[in-house]
Amino acid sequence: MSISRISMPTVTAAKSQAKRLRASLQADGTAISHAKALELVAAQHGYRDWNTLHAAISRAGTVLPGLGDEVEGRYLGHAFKATVVGAEASRPGWTRLSFDLERPVNVSKFASFSVLRKRIAGTLGPDGRTREHTSDGVPHISLSI
Repeated sequence: MSISRISMPTVTAAKSQAKRLRASLQADGTAISHAKALELVAAQHGYRDWNTLHAAISRAGTVLPGLGDEVEGRYLGHAFKATVVGAEASRPGWTRLSFDLERPVNVSKFASFSVLRKRIAGTLGPDGRTREHTSDGVPHISLSI
């Protein structure tokens, strides 16, 4: 069950929002172009311009999990199952997620000792992966979405 999801409007919804904004401003005596209305809608969603918002909407085919969701993925190359225990919007299109792992993961590369992780966190992009990678190019966290 998801308590909270970070989502984005569709292109159609964003354009409708721009039309309503333009009409509302026009009724108050402030005339703006449709292009300006699109730019203002983009700013309301945290993007620098309409083209950036449009691209983000196009890339956002997947919705990251929300609080309480069960997920599977990989952490530092190790498979895991977990419950999302924290979700916070970061920059546009990115979400900071915290996970409670079903079983601790040993992240040590040495057989002589263990470094177990039961809780992990990372900022994941629209593709369900962290920007940070290990030295061999593997994302720190990647979800099976």
